[in-house]
Amino acid sequence: MSSHVFKNAAMAGLAWITLAAGMDLQATAKPAPQATTGPVAQDTRPAVRHARPRVDRSGRRRVGKASFYASKFNGRKMADGTRMDLQGDSAASKTLPLGSTAKVTNLQTGQSAVVTIRDRGPHVPGRIVDLSPASAEQVGIDRRQGVSKVEVTPITLPPPEAAAKDRGAAQGTTLGARPSAPPSVPR
Repeated sequence: MSSHVFKNAAMAGLAWITLAAGMDLQATAKPAPQATTGPVAQDTRPAVRHARPRVDRSGRRRVGKASFYASKFNGRKMADGTRMDLQGDSAASKTLPLGSTAKVTNLQTGQSAVVTIRDRGPHVPGRIVDLSPASAEQVGIDRRQGVSKVEVTPITLPPPEAAAKDRGAAQGTTLGARPSAPPSVPR
């Protein structure tokens, strides 16, 4: 007897035994849910492998690894709808809002560049920002190594409603700047 024939015969035999005993085959296949009297201490749902990070509007600095876009991404659409320009100041962040500007500083060389967050990514664990090749060169990322430890400091963030409505077309707020006085209205 081959293995699949034996398996089918065993399953059929188990079904007959279960029916003869007055049990439902479906009920034996799944454990019955247990009633709880209080709050559950631990979430029993399976972990989501690719959970989407939340957008961080706190303006805090982050330290991590930066990489740069490969040339094959030239001209492709980014998350904000614009096309990738390898010579531009575009960058990708998982957590900064689209339309934000940030200063990226290479912690090994001290070189920095101001970039605009236009895309989501990087999609590699441990990396916090993907830079256009031109920005990566300004920051001093070695092309052979491709990755460098950087500090990302947000400069401006788009207003929350602009990000939801227009994807960053409105003017953002400058972090660390004092708010301007409201315009005076003649009476």
